[in-house]
Order: sequence, then structure tokens, then C-alpha cells
Amino acid sequence: MKTRRAHRNPPALRWRAYFLLGVLTLIAVGLTVRAVDLQLVEYTFLSQQGDARFIRTVSIPAHRGEITDRYGEPLAVSTPVDSIWVNPRQISASPGAVWRLASAIKADPQTLRRDIATNLTLDFLYVARQLPPPQALRIKALGIPGVYLKREYRTYYPAGEVTGQLIGFTNIDNRGQAGLELAYDPWLTGLKGEKQVIEDRFGRIVQNVAMIRPAHPGHNLVLSIDMRIQYLAYEALKAQVAAQQARSGSMVVIDIPTGEVLAMVDQPGFNPNDRSQLLPDRYRNRALTDDFEPGSAIKPFFIAAALMSGRYNNQSIINTSPGYINVDGHVFRDDTDLGPVDISTILAKSSNVGMAHIALSLSPRLIWRTLRAFGFGQLVTDGYPGEAAGILTNYHLWRPIHIATMSHGYGLSVTALQLAHAYATLGGLGLERPISFLRVTRPPPGRRIMPAALCRELLQMMRAVISPEGTAPSAAIPGYSVAGKTGTSWELRNGTYDRRAYNAVFAGVAPVSAPRLAAVVVIRDPHSRLYYGGLISAPVFSEVIGRSLRLLGVAPDEPVGSGTLQMASLQ
Repeated sequence: MKTRRAHRNPPALRWRAYFLLGVLTLIAVGLTVRAVDLQLVEYTFLSQQGDARFIRTVSIPAHRGEITDRYGEPLAVSTPVDSIWVNPRQISASPGAVWRLASAIKADPQTLRRDIATNLTLDFLYVARQLPPPQALRIKALGIPGVYLKREYRTYYPAGEVTGQLIGFTNIDNRGQAGLELAYDPWLTGLKGEKQVIEDRFGRIVQNVAMIRPAHPGHNLVLSIDMRIQYLAYEALKAQVAAQQARSGSMVVIDIPTGEVLAMVDQPGFNPNDRSQLLPDRYRNRALTDDFEPGSAIKPFFIAAALMSGRYNNQSIINTSPGYINVDGHVFRDDTDLGPVDISTILAKSSNVGMAHIALSLSPRLIWRTLRAFGFGQLVTDGYPGEAAGILTNYHLWRPIHIATMSHGYGLSVTALQLAHAYATLGGLGLERPISFLRVTRPPPGRRIMPAALCRELLQMMRAVISPEGTAPSAAIPGYSVAGKTGTSWELRNGTYDRRAYNAVFAGVAPVSAPRLAAVVVIRDPHSRLYYGGLISAPVFSEVIGRSLRLLGVAPDEPVGSGTLQMASLQ
């Protein structure tokens, strides 16, 4: 029996062995074919799918270029900050995590929970932007699941309010939004880099794979601004605007030989570091954006046209009697009947009657061409955001009443920078140089618009304005000669003049013997009992320009005599 079983079982065992061997062979062949298919045929596709799940391209932040004054003092600096972001699915899966995060970033828990719940399909969600690194690290150290940091850059403004309107500000993504930050944004903005990284399923970087493009920082910007003079102008203007309870004020200081803006300030001030102050009425640069009727500050340019006509000189006499003039049924008056006077006296006394006589005797085309040559009615910067061009209508539209009105500063409008540029051209002895907010290494050649001899003659006439008999003795600077002109005008509101609102203006150059600085001070709508430009704007000019000339090492051109001291005491 045992022998019979021994003869029956071996074939069955062999059959089963062959069957099992065949199955294993088929499995091995199948695995081999599949391996070949995965490794050779479908490798590219599978590799791409794997990379898509774990390899990410992330940006490398680039810091913004630095803005400095002409001597390297920083005015805008890109500083590192950290932003907090979350993986919505991961933080939602952890009980109490949202509440802990809301407490850490001082956010409303319900609002944060709603924001996360509505973005569960995302892998990335900002919850707090641009925090100081120590604060961000404290939040990260709490160990809240799904909370991560991202390095960014934010611009900080060391001078704050002193340069606020001029420099402008950047937005949350560090792009320029106003002022020089906006004007030079392409130059200042850095180029972000990119790199490939491997992330785990929670979005954490576990390995750097490859550098795609390195980050390139933005270019630095060196301004023409002299922060010593900027501070002087800021302090003096702020004090006077407050003392006169004025609505606003502006001051511009220009270096005559180069056309560089050394100082430009506005009041009320604006601190770009405080984002609660990001209101258009606070951050706009009034020295460029707000035009106004200049009043008598325009008169030197009508005199310039008279001198270039060849019909007038410093010996010319104009009869202003009987103290008024009727033009097209409109009567213009002086405070007193000055009688026959020379042009210096017309400027010193700011005679509207004398100016009307001179202007009406000139060709309208000559007046218009002279005003245009000095920059009125057109932009004077190379693309500063929001700059106003002012108003200067074409002479074809003028009637005698228009000419007479414009001759004492109504019917046309200017900005503080325009007016300062025009006075700088006078101080440059007829050479018009372009306005520059950037430091220049070599003075531009300039464009001649008026003979130098006539400019010297006009500047000497304008010195009478600063004399004790003129309208601005308080603009005098001990040791330096000053040529300038006051202006006081009503504000135009809703198409009519408000006889209770004034613009008080003083514009001038110093020293007259070799003009170095030109400046304009505008104080808008003062609410004190004083409103004349010679009383409230001229003293600011004297203080700022006097100290600036000494800072710049400009040699005095006049002895400090009793007369000069007497005029200085009126400030």
C-alpha cells in the first residue's frame, strides 16, 4: 500500500510545483515589465508628478534700494521683516490652534477662524504682514501647528515727518506709491530671485534643490537734498504755520549754480512710518501739487519783460498819480499816491498802479514768452508724481484787464517749486537750469533766457524790497545782500475770491553779488491778525537762508552794520 502511494504522488506534486513555478515566473515577468515601464517609458511623467507634489518654486526676496541725502544720510532704508502665514487645513485640524494664533497676532478670533475656514483649499494664507523679526519669532516659538514665517522687506524712513511728503512711501509689497518712492520705483525696486525646494506634506522646506535665479537688490538713490537745510526749513516753517494758525505751508530751497533742490518741506507734516497717516491730504507734496495765484511775487518777471523790451531801465520813471488806474471799467489802486517813481520803488512799494502802466505798455506776446521762458504754465520737473503745471493762458486770449490783473499776480497760478525755479533763474543771471532732485556731479550748462546784465539790473532793483522802506525788511540777512519780492493774494474758492483767506508769499535770492540760494515760502490761509507775505513768510526766508549760507560756507558780501542789524531785529 505504501509502495503504491509512492508511485501516485510524485506526478501530482510535480504538477503543482510546475504550476507554482509558472505563476511565480509570470509575476516576475510582470514585475519586470512594470519596472521597465516605470523606469523607462513613464519615467518623465512620474518624475513630473512627484515633483509637482513635493518640489516647489519659491521666491527669494530682494531688498529695495536705499535713498540718501547728498552726503549719504539715509532717508529710506529697506529693513527685513517677517510675515506670518498658515496652512489652513493643518491649523484647522489642531483644536484651539486658531484661538492661540489670534491671541498671538492680536486679531479677532472669529474673523481669523472665518478667513481660514473659507480658504481650506489653499496651502498658503497670510494672517499677519511685516512684523518685526523678534515678534515673529516669538509667535513661531509657540509651536502652533500650521504656522510659518516668510522673510520680506519693508522700507523705514529715519527722518520721518521731516522728509515725508518729498520721499513718499511704499505699500505693503514695498512698491512706491507717492513722492520720489513712486517717481523712481523701477530704479529702487529689486529683482526677486527664485529657487526650487522640496517641501513635506505640511509645506515645510526640507531641502534646497536648485537656484533658478539669484535675487538682485534695487539700486540706491542719492538725492540733492541737504538734510541740514531740510531740518532748518522744516523747523522754521512748522513753527510759523503753528504761530499763524495757518491751514498749510510750503518752502523750497534751490542751489542756483546747479538747479538742485536742497530742501522741500510741507506743513502739516506726514510720517510715512505711521500707516494711519496714509491720507491724500496728509501725504501730498503741496510744494508741487497745489497751485495758487502768486500775488505781487510775479511782478519781477513782468519787469524782466519790460527790461528786455528795451523801453525801460533802472532810471525809468513811471507816473502812478493819482494813485489809481481804470482798466476796462475796473479800478486798481495803491495804498497811497506815490506819484512819479522809478521801477525800484514800484517793486519796493509793490505798486499795482505802476505795474499796470508798465504791463499795458508791453506786447502781450513778449510778456507771455517771458513768463513761459521762466517756467510758468508748464511742468518744471522730470516726472514727479502729481506735479501741477499752473495756469498761464495764451496771450491771444488776453484783454487789457487780463494783462493788468496778471501784472499784480491774479489770473495765473503757480506752484511753490515753479516760483522757486523762476527766482533761481533770475539768480543764475538768466541761465535756466533744470530742476534736479538727484545730486549732480557737474552743473548743467543751462539755457539762456535773459541777458546777464539785465538780470543784475533787476536783482539790484529787487534789493529795495528788503530795505526798511520796502515791504519785506524782515527778509534781511545780516552780512548778506538779499533780492526778493513779497506776495499776498486772496484764495480762489469755488470760482470766487474769499476775502478772508490769503496766501502769504516771499521769494528771493541771496547773496545778490554772487547768488547761491533761491527760496520760496508760502503760508496758506493764516488765521492770525497777520497775513502779508512780508510779515509772516519773509522772516522764515531770513532764518533758513541765513543759516544755510553759513552752513555752506558762503562768504558774506556785506558788512554787518547798524542798518542791517536794525532790519534783522524786525524778524
